[in-house]
Parts: sequence; structure tokens; C-alpha cells
Amino acid sequence: MGKKVKKEAEPPPKDVFDPLTVESKKVATVVLMLNSPEEEILAKACEAIYRFALKGEENKANLLELGAEEPLTKLLTHEDKIVRRNATMIFGILASNNDVKKLLRELDVVNSVIARLAPEEEVVIHEFASLCLANMSVEYTSKVQIFEQGGLEPLIRLLSSPDPDVKKNSIECIYNLVQDFRCRATLQELNAIPPILDLLKSEYPIIQLLALKTLGVITNDKASRAMLRENQGVDQLIKILETKELNDLHIEALSVVANCIEDMDTMVLIQQTGGLKKLLSFAENSTIPEIQKNAARAIAKAAYDPENRKLFHELEVEKCLVSLLGSENDGTKIAASQAISAMCENSGSKEFFNNQGIPQLIQLLKSDSEEVREAAALALANLTTCNPANAKAAAEGDGIDALINTLSSKRDGAIANAATVLTNMAMQEPLRLGIQSHDVMHALLSPLHSANTIVQSKAALTVAATACDAEARTELRNAGGLEPLVELLRSKNEEVRRNASWAVMVCAGDEPMAVELCRLGALEILEEINVSVSRKNKFSEAAYNKLLNNYLSLKYSQTGYLSSSNIISDGFYDYGRTETWESELHP
Repeated sequence: MGKKVKKEAEPPPKDVFDPLTVESKKVATVVLMLNSPEEEILAKACEAIYRFALKGEENKANLLELGAEEPLTKLLTHEDKIVRRNATMIFGILASNNDVKKLLRELDVVNSVIARLAPEEEVVIHEFASLCLANMSVEYTSKVQIFEQGGLEPLIRLLSSPDPDVKKNSIECIYNLVQDFRCRATLQELNAIPPILDLLKSEYPIIQLLALKTLGVITNDKASRAMLRENQGVDQLIKILETKELNDLHIEALSVVANCIEDMDTMVLIQQTGGLKKLLSFAENSTIPEIQKNAARAIAKAAYDPENRKLFHELEVEKCLVSLLGSENDGTKIAASQAISAMCENSGSKEFFNNQGIPQLIQLLKSDSEEVREAAALALANLTTCNPANAKAAAEGDGIDALINTLSSKRDGAIANAATVLTNMAMQEPLRLGIQSHDVMHALLSPLHSANTIVQSKAALTVAATACDAEARTELRNAGGLEPLVELLRSKNEEVRRNASWAVMVCAGDEPMAVELCRLGALEILEEINVSVSRKNKFSEAAYNKLLNNYLSLKYSQTGYLSSSNIISDGFYDYGRTETWESELHP
């Protein structure tokens, strides 16, 4: 048997490239590798770029300059799972950069990222795809893209993911999306409330917080409040408020409760579970301004219900609200003022605020915040309406000057409310004289020229209440107030026409004023109003007659007669023919 001869190995084919391990320390080289047809190279290049992008914003900007995003967008839909995963991870990180966000919108990458939320994709892809969308959804244009390309439904589905990062990214993106009303409506259709409520049980505070913030937005809509109630959401909110360990969530939980109280059925449920007492406790005892603000806001909304007002009054909510008026936080001051406004429907509360509350509200009229001034003026308007004692207290608390200054506010609500308080005060002659001494007629010029019908109406009413003597009327005329007042007679708004007619009737109390008002066209406008069944009112008719009765030469010219009560103080007027003359001429 011969000796075996070792068989020589066959040389490799000449047309096959030998395997090559590429190592590069330059990111530009790795970016070029993103165009490779080989899956292994693509996966490794993506992994290297991911690690590079993680190191900071400068690296993300560098990748943008090198044009890495465009080839990466193609890899989002690559058939190889690892390549697809690594590309998605890169976009999750890169999308936090504002310049990258802009480019991704231009490259229309949203649809590809949404596709990565599909159930068949692995959890890590879900995590970074949802992170990418969460980062992009901060901007309005991206919100629109995500919504219009159907991103909401898969994001809601991922709220039930076993991975906390996926849950966190998904609820964060949903929170950004629901700032738009179309998204909120679609959210209701997709029955998103139950999975969002489930997130309140999460062991991760950030997930709970984002869920509450999302509920705080969507419960501004009635349908969402009903869905929350039907899914036992109120119970969960109350439990959060009762748990001291969850105090970091109390601000947002109170905000949701404040929204829910607008729904009567939900409010009853909150009342039955002791929630109203809990709100009062937060308002009284918390040292955190945002908690106080949201608690006071919830009290204000609840107080529009008579039964709740009665309960709050029994719990002495008034003391708490007066205390909150002294808060350093403007939001708390506003909420407390609004709560006082609502509690004014209770006569006992209205009486309480006579000595405590009115002085503090007057101080708030001097605030630098226009919103604070508006809320304080509303509370004072409600407190002084049909309550002479409170009107007197407001005047004695140095309120007249502050109210007249408020007539020049930038907010229509503040102006209208201040005018209402002044009108309420002017019902008492001593207070009216005090108002007149503060140059109120000049202060009313701007409100009379306002484009807001509520301001116009309230300003005209204030003129009617304060122009009760010749001196005040002369001041109004000299200030140029008659022109805008007459113009308001032309208003298409019924209340404005009525109050303007009332003011004209009051101003036409003497001949010089009647003559001036007629010169400005008031008589013709009133005559036109009074022939219209739909536009005339008792004050327009009274104003017309008052003008004629204080301008007798015009009355005789218009009607051909004067009544027995029309006394001519000077000059000569032709009374016309008597019945005797008529009979003699026509036997």
C-alpha cells in the first residue's frame, strides 16, 4: 500500500473578494458606509454612529453636516432586522436636535418611524421609534404630520407595552399631540382614556405625571370627562390626592379634578367621595402655590352649584379664600378671586366678604397683572350687585380711584367689571358724588369708544348712573362723551342700544344738553329705532320724549303742539290755533 499524498487545497476563485475587516476612526468614513449593500457593514456603521450621537449635541450637528440623515432614512425600512433596529435607535437620539427635526420633516421620515411601532417589531425598536416621535412632536408641523399619518392609534396601543420606556415615550408624544383639538377628538374615538388611566398605577413617577398632564388637557372636553368618570378615573384621582407619598403628583391631579368639576355628574361623584373637603384642605394647608391655585380653581368651579356653595359656606371656605388673596402667586390670586365671585351667590358669603375680602380685592386692582385686576374686578362686581352695604364698603376702602384707573385696563373684562362696580356704587348719592369728584366722565371716554359690546353696554350704564346732575352732564359734554354715546344708539346689540338710550334719557335732563344731543343726531336715531318693532325699547321711547320735552321749539316744530306740562322759560313760541278760533273760522 503506497504512502498517502496530502491533497493540496484548491485556490480561491479569482473573482471573489477576500473578507476585510474595516476599522475607521473618522465619522465621515462611517457615514459613507451607510450606502453599502452589505447588511453586516450597515449594521456596524449604524451601531458606531449611534454611540457617536449619544456623546452630545455637537456630534449630532456633525452628523447633520455630513449628510448622515438621508441614507439613514432608507435604512429605517431595511429588510434586515438588525439594520432596521440600529437605524431607528439613531433617529431616536438625533431627533432631540432642532436642526435635525427640521431636516426629518423635510425628508418626510414620520411615516417610516410610525411603521416601526407595528406589533411585530421588537421592543427596542418600539422604544426608539416612540422616542423619535416624542422628540419631533414638540413642534406644531410635526404634530400635524404624526396625526395625519395615523400615529395616534399605535401610540395608544403602546401605552400597554411591558416596557416602561416605551410607555413613557408614547404618553409623552400623546401629551404633545393632544394640544391640538383634532387629536383630542380622535383620542376619544380610539377609547384612549382606559390605558391612560392605567398609567396612573405605574411605579414610575414620570409616567404617572405625563398621564396626569395628558388628562389635564383632554378633560377640557366634555366627552373625555364622561369617559373618565365611566372608567372610575375619579376614584383614582382622589386616591392620589389622599396619598402623601404622591405629593409630587398633586398639582396635576388637582388640575384634572378642577376640569372634571365642570361636569355635573362628575362633580356629584367627587362630592360623594369627600373630594370637596379634600380640595378645601389643600387650599388651606398647602404651602405650594400651584397646589393652592389648582385647589382654588376647583373650588371656584364647584361653587357654581348651589349645594356646593352651601357646603363650602358651612366649611367656612370664605376665610380660606381671603387668605389666598394674599398669596404671592398671581395664579392663586386669580383663582381665589374667581372662587369669591362664584360664592357671591350665597347671601351669607356675600355678607362675610363685607369686612374681609373687599379691602384685599381693591388692593388687587392695583396689581401689575392685568389678569389679576380683571379677576378682582369681577369679584367686586358680583359682591356689590344688589348689595348697598358692599358697595359702600368698596368706596370706603379707597376703591373709587382704583376702579376708575381700571377703566383704562388693556383687558375688556376688567373694564366692564370696573364699570359695573361704579354703577352699583352710584346708586347711593354720597358715593355718586365721590365718583364724580374723581373725573369719571373723562375715564369713561375710552370704554364708550370700545369695540367690545359688553364694555360699551356697561360704560353706557355707568353714564346713566353718574350723569344725574347738570354739572356731571356738562363735564361729560366737555369731555367729548356725548358723540360716542349717541353713536352707540346705532348699535346692532340690543343691550347696548337699551343702555345707550337710558344714558341719553338721563343726559337730556336740561335744555342745553337736549339741544346738543339733537344736534348730534340722537333724535333722528331714536325716531328710527322707535318705528322698528324689534329694535325699540322702553328707554328709547323715554329718551325720545325727554329730548323733545327739554327742547320745546323742536318739539313744536316736530309735533305741532306742546303739552300743558311744557313750560316755556324764555322766548316766544306760537301755540297755534285754539278750539274757539277753529269754531269761529269754521262755523
